[in-house]
Amino acid sequence: MEWISYIIAFVIALLITASAVVALRWAVKTGQFRDFEKGAETIFDEDEPMGRTADSFPGKAPPLAKPIIPNR
Repeated sequence: MEWISYIIAFVIALLITASAVVALRWAVKTGQFRDFEKGAETIFDEDEPMGRTADSFPGKAPPLAKPIIPNR
């Protein structure tokens, strides 16, 4: 009876490892690791430009921040 719990734990560990390998292979194959900066900048738009704080807690104004100009 004790061996069954070890076998179940081993199978679960194998499934988790296999899913991590499949996810990493997919990420490499689809180019997810090619350009980190481009992916990070996709969340910005005209309403909330990069380097400018536009979000705040309700009732508080966002702090005035100096615009950050990326080095390119």
